[in-house]
Amino acid sequence: MSGHLEPIRLPANQPPQFYRGGDAIAALRGATSETKFGPEDWVGSATTMFGQETNGLTKLPSGVWLRDAVRENPTAWLGAKHVEALGDSTGLLVKLLDAGQRLPVHFHPSDSFAQRHFDSHFGKTEAWIVVGTYGEDPRVYPGFRETVDKATVNEWARSQDAPAMLGALNSVAVTPGDTVYIPAGLPHAIGEGVFVVELQQPTDFSLTLEWRDFLADPEKAHLGIGFETAIETLDTSGWDEERLGSIVKRTAADEASTVDLLADGSDAFFRADQLRPAVSGSVVPSAATTLSLDPSFAVLVVMDGSGTLRTEHGGEYALRKGDTYVVPHDAGQASVEGDVTVIRCRPPAPEKRERS
Repeated sequence: MSGHLEPIRLPANQPPQFYRGGDAIAALRGATSETKFGPEDWVGSATTMFGQETNGLTKLPSGVWLRDAVRENPTAWLGAKHVEALGDSTGLLVKLLDAGQRLPVHFHPSDSFAQRHFDSHFGKTEAWIVVGTYGEDPRVYPGFRETVDKATVNEWARSQDAPAMLGALNSVAVTPGDTVYIPAGLPHAIGEGVFVVELQQPTDFSLTLEWRDFLADPEKAHLGIGFETAIETLDTSGWDEERLGSIVKRTAADEASTVDLLADGSDAFFRADQLRPAVSGSVVPSAATTLSLDPSFAVLVVMDGSGTLRTEHGGEYALRKGDTYVVPHDAGQASVEGDVTVIRCRPPAPEKRERS
């Protein structure tokens, strides 16, 4: 294995947040009752919280920030084609997010808006993979039900009319196996009792319309650019059931060993597959069944069971419920085997993105 980068098992990475939650993350990771978990766990993160130096970054067991390790050897971590398309950015941020209360109504900038106003190559398109729910009525709120003019939205933000904001959004009940793709600009909120694996572009740009009961002041809500400017990147169009069907995907009934979890079109920003090697299509599941994985930078989240991750250079790594791994491209052709369920998160294929 000498000379090659190998997968690294990661500890929890929990930057401070403004909302409640975390018990579902603690349960997944098998934490003791004495261990306090926050509502977000940033997995394999080379991204900082907005305006901060290191909060949000993943620290590898060696003590080195993952961001710095990737910058020092981008081709080994990311692959030559990725570096050509996206530079030394991983192009991906993965989070475990447990909403112990409803999150505020907010939205995220597009790439072009982020480049103009935040000097960033990336905006913040994201997707949610629902892996758990609890409470009486777990829901998410993607997009306005009907088209709203921007002057009205600006007035909602000025007056902090939370009922009007939330009431204007679609309300969608969710269960484990549902996924929701959230394009940049789409207003949204996650309801109480929804536990997701979230994929997003590698930024922390959240423009929060409903800030009063969540953030200290409006500056933190509009990130210093003002609501009127922020709303320029907001999608105020109506999303009926047909349009919602293009971003909401129900995968719980899919019994394939590899399931593409996200809606069409999201692969320009990230990719996510559910891997279950023991589900081979045969009547009797076989724990010995192996799934092959092409070389790629990836973040793995083990949702259930146990198995083994192997690399072409002889690496062998135990996979158990609650484990998270970062896998460098240099690990080469890999495989997963065992009676295990893994969510594999990857940046977009290089041909899907061009470096700005």
